[in-house]
Amino acid sequence: FYFLQERLRYMLLLLLFLHGADSFYVPGVAPINFHRNDPVEIKAVKLTSSRTQLPYEYYSLPFCQPTKITYKAENLGEVLRGDRIVNTPFQVSMNVEKKCEVLCNFPNKPVTLTVEQSKLIAERIREDYYVHLIADNLPVATRLEFYSNREEEEKKKEKDVQFEHGYRLGFMDGNKFYLHNHLSFILYYHREDVEENQEPTYRVVRFEVIPQSIKLEDLKADEKSMCTLPEATGSAPQEIDPSKENQLLFTYSVHWEESDIKWASRWDTYLTMSDVQIHWFSIINSVVVVFFLSGILSMIIIRTLRKDIANYNKEDDIEDTMEESGWKLVHGDVFRPPQYPMILSSLLGSGIQLFCMILIVIFVAMLGMLSPSSRGALMTTACFLFMFMGVFGGFFAGRLYRTLKGHRWKKGAFCTATLYPGVVFGICFVLNCFIWGKHSSGAVPFPTMVALLCMWFGISLPLVYLGYYFGFRKQPYDNPVRTNQIPRQIPEQRWYMNKFVGILMAGILPFGAMFIELFFIFSAIWENQFYYLFGFLFLVFIILVVSCSQISIVMVYFQLCAEDYRWWWRTFLVSGGSAFYVLIYAIFYFVNKLDIVEFIPSLLYFGYTALMVLSFWLLTGTIGFYAAYMFVRKIYAAVKID
Repeated sequence: FYFLQERLRYMLLLLLFLHGADSFYVPGVAPINFHRNDPVEIKAVKLTSSRTQLPYEYYSLPFCQPTKITYKAENLGEVLRGDRIVNTPFQVSMNVEKKCEVLCNFPNKPVTLTVEQSKLIAERIREDYYVHLIADNLPVATRLEFYSNREEEEKKKEKDVQFEHGYRLGFMDGNKFYLHNHLSFILYYHREDVEENQEPTYRVVRFEVIPQSIKLEDLKADEKSMCTLPEATGSAPQEIDPSKENQLLFTYSVHWEESDIKWASRWDTYLTMSDVQIHWFSIINSVVVVFFLSGILSMIIIRTLRKDIANYNKEDDIEDTMEESGWKLVHGDVFRPPQYPMILSSLLGSGIQLFCMILIVIFVAMLGMLSPSSRGALMTTACFLFMFMGVFGGFFAGRLYRTLKGHRWKKGAFCTATLYPGVVFGICFVLNCFIWGKHSSGAVPFPTMVALLCMWFGISLPLVYLGYYFGFRKQPYDNPVRTNQIPRQIPEQRWYMNKFVGILMAGILPFGAMFIELFFIFSAIWENQFYYLFGFLFLVFIILVVSCSQISIVMVYFQLCAEDYRWWWRTFLVSGGSAFYVLIYAIFYFVNKLDIVEFIPSLLYFGYTALMVLSFWLLTGTIGFYAAYMFVRKIYAAVKID
């Protein structure tokens, strides 16, 4: 009991540390100080919709354009995410209010949308598109206020506030389309402490927008590009009729407010959108279940093994023992190399590569170094790390291939470097062709694709060869028993020893430990949310590693007790059983949570899901395989064999 108490105390300390890591972040850029009247540039990022999953660049729609359009140079992660950051004609100055100003060049002349443009805007409104802008690298958010289910007296006092990323392009009422053509920007600044005689400096700490749809007739514009907004009650919205030309004005207003929020915590609004209590509940639940099961499994396995080993090592009744069934009987075949050792070692090498990459990315992100403020940093880091981790993948694959009596190390190294990345590249290329066809900004440009290929063949491949060379030259893993010349006959197996039943049984525990976190990850990927709970994710990853290892050990023990020594491939397949449940969950999420009806968005969803499931299977299969291999070597080293 004392031991359990100590364990819980350590767990709580770890949870507190992770909670600290969860709420703290290292900003990706240095703060920019503004003086009064300094220009605050507003840029556009992209248009997104969770219904189509196809991002588009801002000027794919006929918005007002500045005299010169300049795109920001982007990193790899931004390009892969479909961000195309571009300047806009909004003129915003620090701490300078604007009541209402016309956006396009000619103040009295409204913008005329052609029938084609009107159709396009109507289609984007129907597809539920959001527009994403940034000011001083802060994304724009729309404030949503609603009353929670509290007591009646409290309702009058307090509203719950949530923020939505970006703002809606427009809305539908019946079969009519309305465009948000007036944007009321609300920017919050924090006044920095300066010495008495210095000019005060300000920092932008929040960027909100209230989008409005106002009919052309109700917006009265004068020669100086100024306009007057109508009374809220009397104005009609700006309709977009897709069957004819439409005239409208794009206008905006700017309002500044002082805020107590410090610059370092200005992202908190965006990062505290999801409910943290659910996370704590799910994590503690998972930890308790996993440790409880770990305790039970460890006790059973250790007690049974001790009994087995004691029985097998009794000198006097060796004859009786040999007549019994059990895992000792297959000692002459347990390390017999499996079929296709090159493919097995290649897949395990890729699994090691993924494991190292994911571990480092989550750990670095947990320390706050991959915050959302440095856009695309997470994806860029993951890509580069995967390339550089090739040296570890190659080393482990090479050493295992040598242990499995393989000889063609060059072919094995090439297989390790190209098998999994080749599948990923192939699927992504096919999906990319469909995205290109839709003219979406989510399509990876050709130069970026060439750059990725150069990274793969210029960095990853040589590193895998290097690791494989040293791994293959190193002493192979020391197997404690010799393999017999003639393979032993395998008795008929019971129904529950079937591979598929094993996959179903082995997948439940690891999947159960991480399935709440999976919901938040899916929301971040498919519904344009920010995911920044890497403290939780790190803990979930550790739980996943522990549970995969245990399940794998139990499954291999049962298999050897049934006198079936073909455990190499089976352990790899069965340990990745939770990937099957991830696939089932992805289908459930698609049907219940997403409003996707068209073919190409569905294809994208299932294409990327297939990649996730494949990667997850490699990761969990590798963890389980190495745990089982260590276990098998340990138990056979402990028995005396004639």
